[in-house]
Amino acid sequence: MTDTRSTEYLHTGSIVVAVDGPAAAGKGTLARRLATTLNLVYLDTGSIYRAVAAKLLAAGGDPNDAETATEVARTLVSDDLGRDDLRAEGVGAAASIVSAHQDVRAALLDFQRAVAFDPPPGRAGAVLDGRDIGTVVCPEACAKLFVTASLEERARRRHEELLGRGEERIYARVLEDLKERDARDSARATAPMTAAADAVTLDTSDLDVETAFRKALDIVRTRCGVTAA
Repeated sequence: MTDTRSTEYLHTGSIVVAVDGPAAAGKGTLARRLATTLNLVYLDTGSIYRAVAAKLLAAGGDPNDAETATEVARTLVSDDLGRDDLRAEGVGAAASIVSAHQDVRAALLDFQRAVAFDPPPGRAGAVLDGRDIGTVVCPEACAKLFVTASLEERARRRHEELLGRGEERIYARVLEDLKERDARDSARATAPMTAAADAVTLDTSDLDVETAFRKALDIVRTRCGVTAA
């Protein structure tokens, strides 16, 4: 998919870092820390789709109903990203379904690009993490990371996260959920999850948090010409 509006942002001077990859690979942790270290805005684009799903479910809507989901997406405002129910039971799965609708993704594209290329005063740019940041949302990003890990390792991490939140889950079920989500995200017709041709793949399966961060920071420094931090 080619974004015909890309040239609108080519000369803004904003540092944009795209961090893509599957769930529980560690991309959120890396993206947040990169943003803090480099004084960039951070946007978890997954929270956008979660917000749409949460609003839809709260209104009794069906995530498979593309028309209704699109209507909800068009009403999204920044405050919706702070909803208390973004991590509620079922919202993650609903978000994955909602995000597969082409019109929903189109409705949310400008929201994401505005965050990336029009940061508030005092910020040099933005770090966005998601599934299609480097390929669709911000193909102009100066640095693109595709953060991944083995399915088993990602399931282990997600299982521990859920247990830490007091949610009792069976590891095998978590593993199967991630497998199904990967299939949906990779096979959808619109903006499938894939590494951009010029992205650097970072496999965190055997890396601790600090090592993964240092590797990511080195990549961003090199690609974006950043000397700070």
